[in-house]
Amino acid sequence: MTTALALHARGVPVTIVEAESEDRDRSGSRAIYVHGATLRTLERVHPGLGTDLVEEGLVWPTRRTLYHGREVFSRTYDSPGGSGDIPHFTSIPQVTTEAYMHEALAEAGIDIHWDAAVETVESSPDGVRVETADGQTWETPYLVGADGGGSTVRSEIGAQFEGDQSENSFIIADVDEVEDDPLPFERLFHYADPAVGDRNVLLVPFTGGWRLDIQCIEGDDPEELTSDERMREFVAAVMGEKYADNIEWVSTYRFLQVMADSFVDEHRRVLLVGEAAHLLAPFGARGMNSGVADADEAASAIAVGYRAHSDAVARDEVELFAARREKAAEYNLDAAGQALDYLQGDDPVTVLRKEAAASLAAYFEPAGEYLDDAPYGPHTPPPIVTTGNY
Repeated sequence: MTTALALHARGVPVTIVEAESEDRDRSGSRAIYVHGATLRTLERVHPGLGTDLVEEGLVWPTRRTLYHGREVFSRTYDSPGGSGDIPHFTSIPQVTTEAYMHEALAEAGIDIHWDAAVETVESSPDGVRVETADGQTWETPYLVGADGGGSTVRSEIGAQFEGDQSENSFIIADVDEVEDDPLPFERLFHYADPAVGDRNVLLVPFTGGWRLDIQCIEGDDPEELTSDERMREFVAAVMGEKYADNIEWVSTYRFLQVMADSFVDEHRRVLLVGEAAHLLAPFGARGMNSGVADADEAASAIAVGYRAHSDAVARDEVELFAARREKAAEYNLDAAGQALDYLQGDDPVTVLRKEAAASLAAYFEPAGEYLDDAPYGPHTPPPIVTTGNY
């Protein structure tokens, strides 16, 4: 959807072919943390979209961290979103973000062909031929594969995922808000919360509810832990008994840390974006946000290539897209991996560093801030490149 809006904004005709049905189930909050850069991109490609998400979303003011049940860090910001129309972030369920994007697509007159899974992709120096499950054949100058982790487009161009998977499983639950007596709006992280068997816990508010993440420990059976009874116990222990009956959705994951070995085909006519190009552990909220950046840069490359009078110029723009977004994906994989290693890690140095920081936190605020920041990886943006493997 981002690619389509970004292409339309650049004056390039675009159509979406979608594998699923229009009435597909989109349960679960999924990607809830939308970076300010993503909001600005969406506002730029469709004025009003970014600000709609800001108005609908939630900016929580407080960060708080506990270590074995003891508070080691807390900070409340007077202006957590910063100044201006677009805040540093907003917390909103992905399904709500998608609903606003569908409205934007309708306003732009962009068609979605449902039940039209891509079956074959044939690229050439002159363009791409695509066959879809609804019996249609598409001839197009460029194709963007935004078809997720199981991408047919990626497979069809011969690109392959490389990387690994998290050792631990994670439980993720959506819990509806208790309207008459809500918890404080704060992002809360527990190291080894004694209330849930010394498992790490993350609690984040979003519009209308809460995201509860629980990191499984060695010997855990995720299927048993996600039973109705056990989840009620977890929610009651972390959030209070009043939330125990408000569980809306539960899922388990082992996070993949992978990226495609190429984000483009050999003819530079097919571009991969989002989860078709990379899958990341969620720490730092790099998945959807980096996918939006992929999509916007793909649209820029295609817009130049679409109008170029020189094949070399068109090819160079697509290769520049690939160089930049592959470098960004490498950075994001490393950043998310650092956070994942930190949370999973049995590395003695990391364990000692956590213990030392916890012991100092009451007297030395930077120690507490380290414990608060470290689970999300580095905060610096990906490097910008002008050359790469192409």
